[in-house]
Amino acid sequence: MERLLGTPGSAEGVEKDLLLQVLDGTVAALTESGVTFLVMGGIASAIFGRARVTSDIDLFVRQSDSDRALDALAKRGFSAEVIYEHWLSKAALDGVTVDIISRSTPDILLDDEMVRRAVTGRYEGRRLLLVPPEDLVVMKALAASEDTPRYWYDALGIIGHTDLDWDYLIRRARANGPRRILALLLYAWSNDLVVPEDPVRTLFDLVTSSVPNRDRRHDPAGASS
Repeated sequence: MERLLGTPGSAEGVEKDLLLQVLDGTVAALTESGVTFLVMGGIASAIFGRARVTSDIDLFVRQSDSDRALDALAKRGFSAEVIYEHWLSKAALDGVTVDIISRSTPDILLDDEMVRRAVTGRYEGRRLLLVPPEDLVVMKALAASEDTPRYWYDALGIIGHTDLDWDYLIRRARANGPRRILALLLYAWSNDLVVPEDPVRTLFDLVTSSVPNRDRRHDPAGASS
């Protein structure tokens, strides 16, 4: 699947041409080293949904490839550092940061199905393999917090602008965070975004079936007869 969309005219704190130059070097280094990677973050959000400024490059890799990806960038002159051993490394060149992510909240990994469903998008004339939009919606919604509200709105932007495989999205949501995804879809409805009824009902039934029965009054003294 391929979607075509332009990039924001500039990136926050980084000149567009510089960001693109580092992006080209990053893609070349990882491709030459044989690392499987998918683009996520602000670049993918701009292609799928709402354009927004971005100052870094986010890549999703297999955990087994994380060190190899970092080494490939180091050989290209990037500074390189493991931040959190099991999910995040960072490389930087000329003020542009590349986040090498191998696990997304809560425990989402780059698996074979995600790679098969990867989407080719165009970003300033460049073809990039992207995390599938359905997975990106789930990742963004689960990672959203008081400190990162933009992730929530990135997910809404994808819902509003992308033709989604809802069966696949719901399958991913069931495995990783059905309550949060249900909340996102209901919020999307409240903003008049087009969301099919079946996915909402599926998640609602799943979520409510696991909620304890709160209609029964608790008697501290216990029942007596």
